[in-house]
Amino acid sequence: MATPRWATRGRQAATVGLGKALRSLPSGIRLVIGLAWQASPRLTAAAGAVHLLSGCVTAFGLLATADVFAALLRDGPTPDRVKASLPALAVVIASYAVRALLDAAVAAVEGSLRPLVTTKANDEVTAVLVRANLLAFEDADFRELARQGGRHGVRSLDSSLRTSATLISAGISMIAAIVTAGLLDPWLVPALMLAAVANAWAAARVSKLRYQHFLDSVTRNMRKSVVEGVATERTFALERHAFVLQETLLDEYRRISVSLVRDQVRMAHRTNLVQLTGRALAGIGTGAAYGVLGLLLASGGMELALAGTAVLAMRTGFSALSRTTSAVNSLYEDSFYLDFYRRLLAEGAEQAQSTSGVTAPADPERITLTDVSFTYPGKDEPALRDVNLTVERGEVIALVGENGSGKTTLGKVLTGLFPASSGMVRWDDVDLADADPRTVHRSIAVIAQDPAQWPMTARNNVAVGRLDRDDPDAWQSAVTRSGADEVIATLPAGADTVLSRQFNDGQDLSGGQWQRMGIARGMYRDAAVLVADEPTAALDAKAEARVFTGLRAAAARRTTILVTHRLANIRNADRIVVLDRGVVVEQGTHDELMALNGQYFELFELQAAAYRGDLLADPS
Repeated sequence: MATPRWATRGRQAATVGLGKALRSLPSGIRLVIGLAWQASPRLTAAAGAVHLLSGCVTAFGLLATADVFAALLRDGPTPDRVKASLPALAVVIASYAVRALLDAAVAAVEGSLRPLVTTKANDEVTAVLVRANLLAFEDADFRELARQGGRHGVRSLDSSLRTSATLISAGISMIAAIVTAGLLDPWLVPALMLAAVANAWAAARVSKLRYQHFLDSVTRNMRKSVVEGVATERTFALERHAFVLQETLLDEYRRISVSLVRDQVRMAHRTNLVQLTGRALAGIGTGAAYGVLGLLLASGGMELALAGTAVLAMRTGFSALSRTTSAVNSLYEDSFYLDFYRRLLAEGAEQAQSTSGVTAPADPERITLTDVSFTYPGKDEPALRDVNLTVERGEVIALVGENGSGKTTLGKVLTGLFPASSGMVRWDDVDLADADPRTVHRSIAVIAQDPAQWPMTARNNVAVGRLDRDDPDAWQSAVTRSGADEVIATLPAGADTVLSRQFNDGQDLSGGQWQRMGIARGMYRDAAVLVADEPTAALDAKAEARVFTGLRAAAARRTTILVTHRLANIRNADRIVVLDRGVVVEQGTHDELMALNGQYFELFELQAAAYRGDLLADPS
């Protein structure tokens, strides 16, 4: 599998230096806080205020402790000095009590805010994907970005919100401890800063290693997911057993897994070495701080009372440093995944369906394609080349050709589901490139070869074709003409049976049964332009005849585009268009094309020969 574009860009981000990486943290924090503010300004302000106050209370308690030590230890403790220290001690106790209450307030505010932020982020991701144009989902990179941005990105938003709050309170506590130590003696500050820098370096380096490992393994994880699916899912079960592929798939799954585990172990050893180095440097800083304190005491440069405060300040500083470093580490690691989220929203916005004030005709008299070409995302060869075609209202146009000739693509382009890469598609005098896509799509109905298996009742599986239509007679007519009535008759609860095994008492359908439901859905939509793409591929001859009878009845009052390999069913089409590798090579009625003795004649005769027995008589 090719490495997705977003992973290639992510690899470049993972190679930046520590300074640049740390400078990028504020943008991630701004994203998280901005999203939190959109979700609830009141709760976001409250959370920030409570965390800030909590850090300040910690700093205040630390400074108040100096008064307690000073009162107790100056010239040795006595009962009078113990009494004199009680007010300062009460202040310290009160600061701890207030800190405990603030911690409870922090938990309450975060507990209310985080679900709102996560919901807001999930809503933005879902909205972007829902509003993306159909062509976006033909791009494998976009589909994988949607998966990563929705999974890792949103999860990292929730994690970053908690971490940002921790960073605020821990950062204030660390600053208070460093300032307090600096006030007692400036030589204590460099030692504390050495420990801080060492921890920060180790944390950032570990995050980069983990992210690089993620990028290095992304394609293998994608491949592993594919192999796992074909090895375990029901869709492949029949051929998996019939072709005796179980052990082969298991071996491939294990091969990829072993490769991933090997890299994961290697990454764990590297991160462990980095963390050990960081701890060693931080330990040197800690030892230096206590060494400076011992020298100050030994030389008389610091009183015993102040030394007690210095010890407490350093302990508080190291604890806050540990929490701050952990928070920075988490934020730095999350910042990469937040980039997925940002990129998904940005690319999703670019892929959104355009809107305009131009309204497409509700029932076009003529559809005209002029020099139309179309190329799928990531492909070099166009699927359609310089197609010129005119379709009149009420015509039945059959698109035929070998697999990969562009039949399905042409049906999507002339209905505006895919935009032409070049050339022009017009409905009457309206260029579909300028029209609001929603006004185009309201006028089309699509019957797909593999219809969507909506997890809802059989009744709604048909009605979903047009939700604004409440017409029981039309529903029954569509069900009858499509043959879906025979499917519904076999269901335990009839039309009220849920067609999904995900639900209790849900029912599953065969491919042919689902195809009938999809045909009924397209008929019920009753749109001006109908595209039927291999609508009877999974049906038996009797069901197929019934469906085409229904389609011919419906075609009398709509424009119909029929994509099919079964040429016997299109002899009465108004026009047959033959495609070969994206190019229209022939068009005309059945009789006209047979008289040409060209590609259509060859395809038709191949199928007819199978019924006459010619192929059996002459294997060549």
